[in-house]
Amino acid sequence: MEQAHTHPSFNPLAIIGRVVLAFLAETGRLVLFTADAVSHVVRPPIYLRLIGQQMLRIGYFSLPVVGLTAFFTGAVLCLQIFIGGNRYGAESFVPQIVVLGITRELGPVIAGLMVAGRVSAAIAAEIGTMRVTEQIDALTTLGTNPTKYLVTPRLIAAVITMPLLVAIADSIGVFGGYVVGTKSLGFNGATYLKNTVNFVTQDDVVSGLSKAAVFGFIIALMGCYCGFNSKGGAQGVGRATTNAVVSASILILAANYFITSVFFAH
Repeated sequence: MEQAHTHPSFNPLAIIGRVVLAFLAETGRLVLFTADAVSHVVRPPIYLRLIGQQMLRIGYFSLPVVGLTAFFTGAVLCLQIFIGGNRYGAESFVPQIVVLGITRELGPVIAGLMVAGRVSAAIAAEIGTMRVTEQIDALTTLGTNPTKYLVTPRLIAAVITMPLLVAIADSIGVFGGYVVGTKSLGFNGATYLKNTVNFVTQDDVVSGLSKAAVFGFIIALMGCYCGFNSKGGAQGVGRATTNAVVSASILILAANYFITSVFFAH
């Protein structure tokens, strides 16, 4: 009796192998792209005007969304910690936990995800449109290195502006907690501020700002990489935009874990 042969395309091992190989190939392309972009940071010419423009776009124009998000995050964190602490008579620890949560984790991560949604998408759409309309090829024809001109200024600007954004987000987030704590939960304003200032340490703030710089690098890198590799007209630009936001968000959360484990492993 003749045995039925399994069609090779339905072989689960082959499917897994193809996925793994595709993932490794994509990772390799990303590593080479990153190395090329970073190598141009220290090589002249430096486009200071472009870096300044990108700092405005990435940092200044992201302030409203980051500030609002940080305020409500601090406010709801204060409320939830109070409700949880109320069960065990630990309401007095609300200011300390709020400032710790904001500076170490929520400030950098929430700001990173908000900026990723706004900036990664914009960068991918801009560079993707340039790719499909052959403007990047035109830059090469004119003797301008497209990586140097398009990628490096965005990387530098994001790495500089994200820590500044997060520092502002931390302040606004702690203020949101203060407003809810003093206006809704009956905390004394002076005592709340004293507990906040006395509890937060330099390591808490530095770890958050270090995360912000890494997140800024990831946001700009994924926007540029997805934009550079987009193809297929308007649909391709749409896919690149989506991929940039999703990949930047996932990498931010992964990097957050690894940086936290480095700073607070002891």
